Amino acid sequence: MVNQPILWDSLTWQDSASAGDAVIIPVGAIEQHGPHLPLSVDARICEAVAHAVSAVSRVPVIPTLTYGVSGSHGDFNGTIALRPETLIAVVEDIIESLYASGVRQFILLNGHIWNNGSLDVSAEKLRVRHKDARVRALGYVTMYPGPEVDGHVTYGRGLMHANFFETSVMLHLHPELVHMDRVTSHTDVDSFWDYRMDQVSETGVWGRDVDEANAGHGRSEFERCVDTTARAVTAAVAEPWPNPKHRP
Repeated sequence: MVNQPILWDSLTWQDSASAGDAVIIPVGAIEQHGPHLPLSVDARICEAVAHAVSAVSRVPVIPTLTYGVSGSHGDFNGTIALRPETLIAVVEDIIESLYASGVRQFILLNGHIWNNGSLDVSAEKLRVRHKDARVRALGYVTMYPGPEVDGHVTYGRGLMHANFFETSVMLHLHPELVHMDRVTSHTDVDSFWDYRMDQVSETGVWGRDVDEANAGHGRSEFERCVDTTARAVTAAVAEPWPNPKHRP
């Protein structure tokens, strides 16, 4: 029988007290994903990975933070964006609440690359405030090498968006929400700067060959994300804590 994820919000307060000292915090976004994908792509994929990782690692997962730092999409309709400072404050408050409940290990699982800066700041603030806690902010694809992510994107770093990879994963997870008859592609170009999405793409897509996206590829990419992240999280929560020498 396949294990089910441990959903923090489904526990009673007594059960949460015995659920361990680690937790997964998935962070997504509600933002445009081209004409063929729903606004909720980042939240849905991140949540699916987080739940699957929880099922394997037995680390509880809290409800997904749906909104993220998405203002750089510019004038495309539908995006709901938090300011970086807002996300930092929200994550800080969530961590403090969980810390008060006895949690000491925090995995900030990110589904949207523009959240990175805010999550890194949140992690730093936790490390400074609590010597008996540890935190890691990582993307759901972080645990296997970036070049292995088959997104059909050569350039753009954070601009990889609504592309072959994301479309394939959504065809695996939520095919009913994907409109392949509306697919467009965008040839990515090299640049030093990161731009607003509406400055570099007419449709909100960044990546080529989107019409070739398929559920089979999406399943293989999703399963690899889950497998590599679950193995990393399982090892992380069992990692010995440092024992530095006492300062004179």
